[in-house]
Amino acid sequence: MIRRSMLALVAVFLLCSQTMAAEKFVVATDCTWPPMEMLDANKQPEGFDVDFIKAVAKAAGFEVDVRNIAWDGIFGGVATGQYDIVASATTITDERKKQFDFSDPYYEVAQAVVLPTGKSIKTLADLKGKKVGGQIGTTGVFVIRKAGVEVDLKEYDDVGLAIQDMLGGRLDAVICDDPVALYYVNKKADTAGKLNISFKTEEKEYYGFTVRQGRKDLVEKLNKGIKEVKASGVEAKLLQKWMGASK
Repeated sequence: MIRRSMLALVAVFLLCSQTMAAEKFVVATDCTWPPMEMLDANKQPEGFDVDFIKAVAKAAGFEVDVRNIAWDGIFGGVATGQYDIVASATTITDERKKQFDFSDPYYEVAQAVVLPTGKSIKTLADLKGKKVGGQIGTTGVFVIRKAGVEVDLKEYDDVGLAIQDMLGGRLDAVICDDPVALYYVNKKADTAGKLNISFKTEEKEYYGFTVRQGRKDLVEKLNKGIKEVKASGVEAKLLQKWMGASK
């Protein structure tokens, strides 16, 4: 009788342990967009988005496995279930919402035109005839095309390569999200002091975490975590850590 009772208790314990085990989701991020996501000295993902999704997971009671995934395959991977979440400075757009579900917005952003120190523009139209760089598939590239300005547009796998080409005289300007521009203008050791943000779009955009369509359960978890991270003061600490006083 005692043995049966012990076995029953063990069974209940194992069942409770399985129930209590936190869900774990695979997070894809393209580590070419500092300070939002990049690789540390050990080739591991770091940055604002990486810290933010980890804080969201902790607040909402799940775990994450953050992986560095190239941008050109990141959405296909979440669509086919290879990854559960894209946390990669992804702008919420009507076009993307046709194919994916999004969390609530967690970051407001504008597009910034970066130029070498001493040079400036007043509008996007001032880029006519110029060589402009942007990261492939990003909002900055879409903005230039939508504006209808005739530029020599060059797309890069890594916005940092575009910045280097501009400093080397091979580009006239680079367009990217404003937190990325702030990083290169103010914080990155080999570019700070050599660049300036000459123009920002008035239209605001919003980053959201991307999931496969129909994952309402996951969206609810993400929204719960985002709300708690913002309310608790953790977000403010992360903004200070990665963007500094300029944000």
